[in-house]
Amino acid sequence: MNYILRNFLSLCTYLLAQKPHGTCLYLCFYFPGVTTAFKHLTVKSCVGAMAEPRRHTEDPLFPGEFLTSSSLTTKELQQNLRAEKQRERPVRVLFEIPSTRIIEQALSKYVVYEVVVMRSGSFDSRRVSVERRYSDFSRFHHALLREFNEELEEVVLPRKLLTGNFSPEIISERRLGLQDYLAKLYETRCVRHSPLFPKFFTEQEQKKAHSLLRAGQFRLALEQLQTILGIQEKLVPWQKPTLLVPTLAALAVCYRDLEEPEQAFTSAQRALPPVRRYGLKNYRASLLDLLVDLGYQLGQPVAQLQEELTALRDAERGEVSSRSLKELVVKEFI
Repeated sequence: MNYILRNFLSLCTYLLAQKPHGTCLYLCFYFPGVTTAFKHLTVKSCVGAMAEPRRHTEDPLFPGEFLTSSSLTTKELQQNLRAEKQRERPVRVLFEIPSTRIIEQALSKYVVYEVVVMRSGSFDSRRVSVERRYSDFSRFHHALLREFNEELEEVVLPRKLLTGNFSPEIISERRLGLQDYLAKLYETRCVRHSPLFPKFFTEQEQKKAHSLLRAGQFRLALEQLQTILGIQEKLVPWQKPTLLVPTLAALAVCYRDLEEPEQAFTSAQRALPPVRRYGLKNYRASLLDLLVDLGYQLGQPVAQLQEELTALRDAERGEVSSRSLKELVVKEFI
């Protein structure tokens, strides 16, 4: 209850700060079991915002005393409370391996694990997953050990057995072990911030998406890129924002070739700020050129973008790439 009281008072203080001096904010609420102290605390906050405190002969939060010009509806109050709680809730990434499947080919047989990436601390409705073999985990683990051997002394990858790898019991045990392994990696700060971490979840899909893009299969490439972007957006709080740039650029190219200019414009527009901030010269001119072209097509204001592109080419004549965004994208992940 103390936690609720503190949050409610913080919310009241914030809301009152938005009101002109000399006004009072009346809140309508109903919480079963709320004590009189809660009400007095709220009343004190309201009175504190008034130039001349009004004397009340009865409970000032009684419904009959509402002022329609300065009261909040129940829906608005609930939304503000949710927003306040959301700001204080730490965001974490969670990993789940809910299923496996056995793949049999002419000369090989192996198990693939579905790895689901989720974010806690917020309502994460989009289920994003990739499939990885045990050998993928093994290569990832050894790559991490080369950089963080001391930090990973207590993080152990489930061992591989010589026999029985395809029995349901062993598969289930390893599935849980790999899930725990990913959780421990995420708890290790140096790993969480390493470029190797998102690479494990997206590299295979990036290569496949760009291969499809080069083959002109833009719709199939788009599906892969949307999965990649979904994972990267969950991991980007612990990575540089430039992590998203190649994916957003590839999405812009796919959308344009699929004659969906609005989505192409939006993707390129999202990629431009980190490109500017981190000085990615190879992308900046190409993105600006695409945005100007699409902007004219969509009737968007592009004068500032055109000025930026012209100034960039004049300032770095001979150094700015003259290649289109599509030419840049098709050379990625070869």
